[in-house]
Amino acid sequence: MAAKVANNAKAFQPDSDVHISFEDQQKINSFAKLNAKLEEHKVELEQHKNDLKQLEEAKEEIELFDDDEQIWSLIGEVFVGNNLEGTQKYLTETQAKTKQEIKEIESKCGDIQEKMSALKAQLYHRFGNNISLEGDD
Repeated sequence: MAAKVANNAKAFQPDSDVHISFEDQQKINSFAKLNAKLEEHKVELEQHKNDLKQLEEAKEEIELFDDDEQIWSLIGEVFVGNNLEGTQKYLTETQAKTKQEIKEIESKCGDIQEKMSALKAQLYHRFGNNISLEGDD
């Protein structure tokens, strides 16, 4: 049984023959930075989608109000009163702005993913199974 352990130990070779050049390290660092930025954008995108959902729910709720009723909205840290038409207009404008921001973030995510795919292909071509870049989903 000691012979099997010795044979298995000889079969395992550390990756000491893999040379990482300065350029390779720069690509790895770029990939890591892009991955971190992508995660930031994903969090921001999720927040904007939640905001959009809340705006849609608010628009549905105020449809039940009377035209002459004062509607109070929290904007920043201040409550602002407005009539039904003014509030609907504000919510529609905010909704459009939020949708545009979502599109912009999705576009940025797409650009980052393209760059990451290119770097990933280069790094896997160079290092094969000696590198793991699977955390970039």
